[in-house]
Amino acid sequence: MLAFAFTQCGFRGHEAGHRQLFHGKRANDATGLVFGNLFIGLGFGWWVAKHNRHHAHPNQVGRDPDIETGAVVFIDHEARGRTGVTGFITRHQASLFFPMLLLEGWALHVATFRALRRGRTSAPAPLAVEALALLVHVAAYLTVVLMVLSPLKALVFVVVQQALFGLYMGVSFAPNHKGMAMPGEHDRPDFLRGQVLTSRNVRGGRVIDFVLGGLNYQIEHHLFPSMPRTALPAAQPLIRAYCAELDLPYAQTGLVDSYRQALRHLHAVGAPLRAERRA
Repeated sequence: MLAFAFTQCGFRGHEAGHRQLFHGKRANDATGLVFGNLFIGLGFGWWVAKHNRHHAHPNQVGRDPDIETGAVVFIDHEARGRTGVTGFITRHQASLFFPMLLLEGWALHVATFRALRRGRTSAPAPLAVEALALLVHVAAYLTVVLMVLSPLKALVFVVVQQALFGLYMGVSFAPNHKGMAMPGEHDRPDFLRGQVLTSRNVRGGRVIDFVLGGLNYQIEHHLFPSMPRTALPAAQPLIRAYCAELDLPYAQTGLVDSYRQALRHLHAVGAPLRAERRA
């Protein structure tokens, strides 16, 4: 339940980062700091800077930080030449993708720490305020856990809770762009095509809307990032009809198929390494 609550707080932070919650910048920034730094221990300023770069160039090679090569490789030519542990992961990354998401929560915490240490945030508040909010989160989180559990049980709880948090976050964002068009670094698609052709919607009704935090309306969200999530369902038929008028492909599928498409792409990226190993 706590992992679920953490992820839902993450969705609120996402909305605050896009100025969806309030008219004023200060109120959104304050809300983002509370839900991000204080409630779940993720740096709001660092995340906003990174996420804005993603929105400016979604799925674009060399420009979207969300497809930079790390444990998972999204770009064909960057998979070549990987050996050892990284090569093994890339060869089997489609099979390992969901298990690796169990580490995503920890990865986000580490990225937050590194960004704050290097001063690399576009913090809506002074760096010291972001850091203080994170320290309060860690202190309160560990205090509450250790008040009700023995040290060993507390350790197990923290590991499992953070793993489930990372998994939930990962499966919520995975359907959005993976397996969609990937413009080259020097491509200059117009705004409409650059957002629509790289994004995928997930159908499913109110339950999916809630569980995925409105991210299932990814096309509408990318076209109008400051639009409140509650308005996205009403905007969808208008945008879909407009895309049809322009003969512009509008990607929408079910949740399971969205994962299938994402995994198919990851499997294809790892194909050259599997071929090298067989040769």
